[in-house]
Amino acid sequence: MDIARFKKLPIMGIWRGVEDASLEPLLDTVISAGLETIEITMNTPQAAQLIKHAVRCCQRRLVVGAGTVLDMDSLKAALGAGATFIVMPVVITEVLTYCKKNKIPVFPGAFTPQEIYDAARGGATMVKVFPAALGGPKYFKQLKGPFNDIELMAVDGVREDNIAEYFAAGASAVAVGASVFDLLQISQGRFEHIRQRLAGLVAKVRAVLK
Repeated sequence: MDIARFKKLPIMGIWRGVEDASLEPLLDTVISAGLETIEITMNTPQAAQLIKHAVRCCQRRLVVGAGTVLDMDSLKAALGAGATFIVMPVVITEVLTYCKKNKIPVFPGAFTPQEIYDAARGGATMVKVFPAALGGPKYFKQLKGPFNDIELMAVDGVREDNIAEYFAAGASAVAVGASVFDLLQISQGRFEHIRQRLAGLVAKVRAVLK
């Protein structure tokens, strides 16, 4: 992952539970919607194979990383499959340390001020504030008081109608998951519906950053 490129369009898609049969049409959907960055969670069945497939298919049109990385085994599997960044729901010190040492962009999850501080001090590229919906944009504004130099990514509860609030409150990035990448809609082949929702989110981020 080129973090400078990500910061130009700081919105990440989270795929959990996606099946291989849906992978290529879903890749085409997100690319046509203008999204540039996705993570495939490692608790998705055959996650490493899906990451490898996505990397092979996207031909540099999409940056692919791994999420829900909870130990060194899943980290090594993700990197071996071609993931170029790592996302965690919490701070796992050995994973964070490995990524920092090897210059791999890493987004550890945290929520409390102490957790956020520890994640940043440990080498986080950005701290994934999760679940962001519990505090909302107002919580981000409060966090940026003492932590004005820590970059935060809002994960959970991010919608088109509150994206601007998150960025105004100090978020450096946002991520969207099941609210957009609904497994039932994917299984029903409702890719155009997903594309439209995602395109709206991407357009909102672009507008906010102008």
